[in-house]
Amino acid sequence: MKASAFVYPWDVVGDPDAARRIADLGVQQVTLASAYHSTRALTPRHPGHRIVTARHAAVLYPPSAERWQGRELRPYEQSWVPGDDPYGEAAAALADAGLEVHAWVVLAHNTRLGEEHPRIAVRNAYGDRYPWAPCIARPEVRGYLVDLAAEAAVRPGARGTELESCGWYGLAHLHAHDKIGGVPLGGAGQYLMSLCFCESCEAGYAELGADPEELRELVVRALRPVWAGETTADGGDRAGEWAEVEKLLGAEHAALFAAWRDRIASGLRAEAVAAVRAAADEDFQVLLHADPAPHRLGANVGVEPADVLAQADGVVLPCTGGEAARSGVLPPFVPHRTERTVLAANFTVVAGMGGSPATLARDAAHAVELGADELRLYHAGLASDQDLAAVRTALAELS
Repeated sequence: MKASAFVYPWDVVGDPDAARRIADLGVQQVTLASAYHSTRALTPRHPGHRIVTARHAAVLYPPSAERWQGRELRPYEQSWVPGDDPYGEAAAALADAGLEVHAWVVLAHNTRLGEEHPRIAVRNAYGDRYPWAPCIARPEVRGYLVDLAAEAAVRPGARGTELESCGWYGLAHLHAHDKIGGVPLGGAGQYLMSLCFCESCEAGYAELGADPEELRELVVRALRPVWAGETTADGGDRAGEWAEVEKLLGAEHAALFAAWRDRIASGLRAEAVAAVRAAADEDFQVLLHADPAPHRLGANVGVEPADVLAQADGVVLPCTGGEAARSGVLPPFVPHRTERTVLAANFTVVAGMGGSPATLARDAAHAVELGADELRLYHAGLASDQDLAAVRTALAELS
């Protein structure tokens, strides 16, 4: 079974032992960040630093001056890793260690972009803007994301790409000093608080025959029992979440929102995948981080399994969290796979971040039973030495 480890360029640049250490885990591939959001990351083994602070979303390579000339929305360059092209430097070192390199591209998640261009951000039913969540219904956002996907994915030496956040983003965000957990929202509340009422979305609702202001008022009314603590828990499962959305909005209105949002998300995926393929060689692999419930938002965007597998070469699915998590995400894709399809089970292998590297072999075997044919390991740069030792053992057992 092919296994790939997620890696940041700053894990490798400046550490002459990093590439060989990753190869020695027993992985055949690395998924290397080329366009990434802001973060603060630990580097437990780097000889030159222990903490890297990526202050804003940025590309980790030199963006094309020609592609972005004169455009208002354009990628930001990084300044926290030495060198002009940390992605390229890391990719070359990893390839020299015998690893296949695929580009890891984060798309619709960029706080600095939303802060500097507030009109492009998702606007909830109360009028609040989410700067970290560019609205993918806006033409200028779609144009930016599609071009970013093509440029950040097709880097020199890359054999494929994984597109993260290629769809709707919403309320959920690991914000600094976050204070929004006082009222449990559940999946349904998260969805309602993520419905967008920017000009583009309001025009879309009108095209479907709805009054945008009436819809906005409906969402505000639907959320009142959430703030009062009177809603029924949705159980955290996908079907339960959507049943609660239908209960709060009414089935007809829930279907109208879904029709608009599913159409927009599917269109963005199709455009982004087509742009990547147009820029790449014929055998270039395109995967999307995904969730089989179309209403889900965030890094693993909600998709219709048949739709996404008709567009891309496969999906990367979140499988950390026990057998229930794996049983919820893998089986819906199996009936729609082809000979070329990749169903990659993504496991967190950092114990301090909720992962279970000690049970990786058992968990991966269960994922295979459910239909997975590749593994993703999050994250080779963040894991402790003990975590990595457990990964080496597990991959040796699986080989």
